[in-house]
Amino acid sequence: MLSRILNGVLLLLAGAVIGGIGTVAHQITVTWGVSIPLGLIGSLLAYTALLVGLRLLGRSRVPALLAAIGTIGVVLLFTQQSAGGSVLIPNDLLGQIWLVAPILIAAVVVAWPDVRGRRPVAVSE
Repeated sequence: MLSRILNGVLLLLAGAVIGGIGTVAHQITVTWGVSIPLGLIGSLLAYTALLVGLRLLGRSRVPALLAAIGTIGVVLLFTQQSAGGSVLIPNDLLGQIWLVAPILIAAVVVAWPDVRGRRPVAVSE
C-alpha cells in the first residue's frame, strides 16, 4: 500500500516537473522567415510522450491520469498572477495553446481503449 502511495506521489511530481519546464519553455520561438514555436512543440511532445509511455506500460489508466493531473495543476497554478504582478503564461496564442492542449491530450490518452488484449477474429470459410 505504501508503495502505491509513493508511486502516485512520484507520478504527480513527474507531471508537475513537465508542467513547470513546459511553462517556462513554451514561449521559445525561432524565426526562419516564419516564427516557429519550438518551445511549445517540444513541451507538448514531452508531455504527450510521458502520458503515452505511462499508458502503454501498464494496464491501468491511473498512472497517466496522475501525471496529467500534476501537469495540468502546475499549468493552472502558473496562469495566476503572482504577488509581484508577473504571469508565467501570458494571454497570447502560445499561452492559450499551452493552457488547453494538455487537457485535450490527457483526455485522449486516458480515454484511449486498451487494445493489447484483443486478438483478431479469424474468419473461416
